[in-house]
Amino acid sequence: MAAYQAYTVRTIDRHPRWQGLAPDLREAVEVVSQVLPFRVNNYVLDQLIDWARVPDDPMFQLTFPQRGMLAPSDYASIARLSRDPDRADELVREVRRVRLGLNPHPDGQLELNVPIVEGQAVSGLQHKYAETVLFFPAAGQTCHAYCTFCFRWPQFVGMPEYRFAASETDELIAYLSEHTEVSDLLLTGGDPMVMATDVLRHYLDPLLEADLPHLTSIRIGTKSISYWPARYVTDEDANDLLALFRRIVASGRNLVVMAHINHPRELSTELAVAAVQRIQDTGAQIRTQSPLVRHINDDPAVWANLWRHCVHLGIVPYYFFVERDTGARDYFSVPLVEAWRIFREAAGTVSGLARTVRGPSMSTTAGKIELLGPAVVHGERCLALRFLQGRNPDWTYRPFFARYSETATWIDELEPAFGESEFFFMPQLRSMMTADSASPAISGRQ
Repeated sequence: MAAYQAYTVRTIDRHPRWQGLAPDLREAVEVVSQVLPFRVNNYVLDQLIDWARVPDDPMFQLTFPQRGMLAPSDYASIARLSRDPDRADELVREVRRVRLGLNPHPDGQLELNVPIVEGQAVSGLQHKYAETVLFFPAAGQTCHAYCTFCFRWPQFVGMPEYRFAASETDELIAYLSEHTEVSDLLLTGGDPMVMATDVLRHYLDPLLEADLPHLTSIRIGTKSISYWPARYVTDEDANDLLALFRRIVASGRNLVVMAHINHPRELSTELAVAAVQRIQDTGAQIRTQSPLVRHINDDPAVWANLWRHCVHLGIVPYYFFVERDTGARDYFSVPLVEAWRIFREAAGTVSGLARTVRGPSMSTTAGKIELLGPAVVHGERCLALRFLQGRNPDWTYRPFFARYSETATWIDELEPAFGESEFFFMPQLRSMMTADSASPAISGRQ
């Protein structure tokens, strides 16, 4: 495999495929990437994108910004200002205005998920569900390539007030020592696997050496199997990385690689298959998750093929998410009833080994809410839902009902069924959101 080569809007013209794109496609990349992040690499460009199908190719849609990702008026204003070097300051202000209108960091990530200890936020951590802490290592706050639908896009566009990052693990270890309810630590980003093995070891070794018997699982959220599988096969420190994985497993902890895989083509190359096998040989497990994304995987056959291929490779299908209400969601989102139809039709054509996948699931402020599907109750057409996880653990697996909607794409677009004024969890959620941030009612972590 050739050495890793990243391309951004400033350097993509160096790749021979760029000049082959239609002028309107090149303009869209240049304009939209003023607002949302764009980064791709030679493996994605040369191995994953079917250039004969551009612009409809799903891997092209997954990695190259599209005109429809911005509202027409926003696109026009950014395009106009971008052409005039004398209006650079105005462009900066306009870009920020558009970004703030795209709902950066939704669902209480800043207000409700950051642990508060002695009145101070613990940097680089989120703790929404009792058993799981998210850790954002500062050295892992980029990716081998960026997904156009990314819900963590503010991490990558120069908005420091929206960035999660921790340079050391001292605060993390101290926090975990005090919170024995935590069994799972999720390293996330960005992508932790952009780090060299020595840097990753800098974060993980102190955790393995600390007295944390309640920490039984370490998860690593990554897109690297899709975007740079050489990380596990031919990179110069690939063997060192796999040795680190073996050390984690030998410590008695469950190591799970949470692979973000949106389309079966991402597992179609020999290098990706080799990466999967080498990871599994360390004793680590791989689970896959992805949102349903219009233009990329909004087809039951795509999901069925993905899940079948995962099972064939020994990968566990895990989550089928609803696209989050942030960034270019108007371009990528799918109505909830359509998401349910796609999920049900895909699940109906695979074996039980693939039905480990859960969804459609919305990661909302209140928790992960699963759409069970349409129903008729007491003569009223409605949508049945339940919590897979709740900010209050007592909400878990609690069913509830919303009025039927053909157009709703998120929980806040649904109304309670049966004449109820609000969903059952709303009074307590409001209390959590309005209480003092240091209160156990907010963080539940004091």
